[in-house]
Amino acid sequence: MMFMFNKPKESYQEIDYSYFIQLVKDGKVQKLRIVDKDIYGYISGGDSPLISFHTIIPYNDPQLIPTLLKHDVEFKGGVKKNYPFLNALISIVPWILILGVFWFIMLRQIQGTSNKALSFGKSRARLASDSAKKVTFKDVAGVEEAKEELKEVIDYLKDPGKYKKMGAKIPKGLLLVGPPGTGKTLLAKAIAGEAGVPFFSMSGSDFVEMFVGVGASRVRDLFDQGKKHAPCIIFIDELDAVGRVRGAGYGGGHDEREQTLNQLLVEMDGFEENEGIIVVAATNRPDVLDPALLRPGRFDRQVVVDIPDVKGREGILKVHAQKIPLAKSVNLKVIARGTPGFSGADLANLVNEAALLAARRNKKKVGMEEFEFAKDKVLMGPERRSIVISEEEKRITAYHEAGHALLGMKLPNADPVHKMTIIPRGLSLGITQSLPENEKHNLTKAYLLDQLTLLMGGRAAEEIIFGEGSITTGAQNDIERATKLARRMVCEWGMSEKLGPLQYGQKEEPIFIGKEIARHKDYSEITSQLIDEEIRNFVEGSYEKAKDILLKNRDILEKLATRLLEKEVLDRKEIEKIVGIEKKTKQKKVKAKETGKIEKEKVQKESTSKSSPAEKSEEKQPVGNLTMRKKSS
Repeated sequence: MMFMFNKPKESYQEIDYSYFIQLVKDGKVQKLRIVDKDIYGYISGGDSPLISFHTIIPYNDPQLIPTLLKHDVEFKGGVKKNYPFLNALISIVPWILILGVFWFIMLRQIQGTSNKALSFGKSRARLASDSAKKVTFKDVAGVEEAKEELKEVIDYLKDPGKYKKMGAKIPKGLLLVGPPGTGKTLLAKAIAGEAGVPFFSMSGSDFVEMFVGVGASRVRDLFDQGKKHAPCIIFIDELDAVGRVRGAGYGGGHDEREQTLNQLLVEMDGFEENEGIIVVAATNRPDVLDPALLRPGRFDRQVVVDIPDVKGREGILKVHAQKIPLAKSVNLKVIARGTPGFSGADLANLVNEAALLAARRNKKKVGMEEFEFAKDKVLMGPERRSIVISEEEKRITAYHEAGHALLGMKLPNADPVHKMTIIPRGLSLGITQSLPENEKHNLTKAYLLDQLTLLMGGRAAEEIIFGEGSITTGAQNDIERATKLARRMVCEWGMSEKLGPLQYGQKEEPIFIGKEIARHKDYSEITSQLIDEEIRNFVEGSYEKAKDILLKNRDILEKLATRLLEKEVLDRKEIEKIVGIEKKTKQKKVKAKETGKIEKEKVQKESTSKSSPAEKSEEKQPVGNLTMRKKSS
């Protein structure tokens, strides 16, 4: 930097000192200026213009001046200008810059830590934006009763006057209860879209942090924000994360969560009124919530958002199907009937899987074939055609599934078989799927006994065809399910004649605060032995019944297995054709026409007298069944 202030403004060519001495000796150097160890001058090149140069004396050269005088070189001396203040500033400035940058970084870190410490107690609730795409009740299907409950709250927020005139008080809290995937959070979004008031949303896990007192502070801040924006709605998702029962003390370390819950209880119904604030919460574990949360004045109403029925599933499918191009062949009613037990999330996934499959197949519209394939994938898992299975194992699997299917068609109370396959899916080598004709809400003993028989069909078919020594591990899942079902029939539903209509053993609950960790055995050893005997009688009786039916229809069993080995997948129509159900139905219809009205009435009376009340009520009960032959681990 000092050289910048001392050297002449003209630009100079740098040359070596030795070359400079040679130029002097050659007489090519003119007009030199010597400043300390810097030499500036000009080189004459004959007719060419003078070239300015600069060189540095490497060390004190006593021969320099004599050499210049000897060769008549014109030169003069100069003194380098000295700037003491500038020199001192130049030496100090870099250190000042380094210390300044270091101080700036430290200051920012200190301020950031301070701001974070202060913001820990602030609520993390998100205020719904007006510009965001709104979800309304038109986008929610299959939960009509829940929508009606929520519409009353929205009406109050829009026009509170008519309720106040009647002296009515709107519920302070609404608790949405239901299994996962039924649309609780979607309903909350619909409330935000319909109400037209500020909507704060927050997860139950956002309240509690590692610092003491943060959870209670966030609850206070959340309700302070709500008071500023009243009337408003506060939505807390997964309430069980913060609202579990207090006081059991298993595991320790729950003081902070309990303080958060206490503050929530005070804010919802304490000394201060929260006029215009409605709290909506969602959970799939209402059994673990603190009773103080559920009392009137806090969460006044529990709105059940359950698994949709056939009509609800059809409505949900229509909502999701609006977003994709559908072929004319698609019948959403058929799809809805074939998906019992599906939640809203399952149905959304089903529609998406069908759309993805249509795109992979380069189709312009999603057809019924894609929906069927997607349904099988969701219900039974993806196909695993790459797995290597020997012909003998395929044959065993085919007879195993044929045993299930034949019993499904022959048993009077069993659900009709929808499809059977020996294509490996998920962990199973083969699957038989049964679907009910109607929704079932109460299960009769006759239905349950037929279910046990149906589950035993695979093992029974293996023993009949291949012998007792060739039965396989493929019936593992069937045996497990049959044992659990028989145990519930004996211990929970009182369907054992020996033990009577009593419940044996306290029902096991998950390990949560306030719940029992171990299941109590509230019966004697003798009773325990009787329970085991009754469970064995139910399962073994069903197994013998399955073998008896399959032995009487062995020719049909052979046909079903042979056809299944040929096609790998059989639907209901093909199964009915082999079993002969359609033929029998047609014969009955022809006979009824020939015998006339009197004979028809007689047949109806006989069929009515044969069917028990339990069998008649069976038509109104849930879900289908999957019987599968699992691959041994």
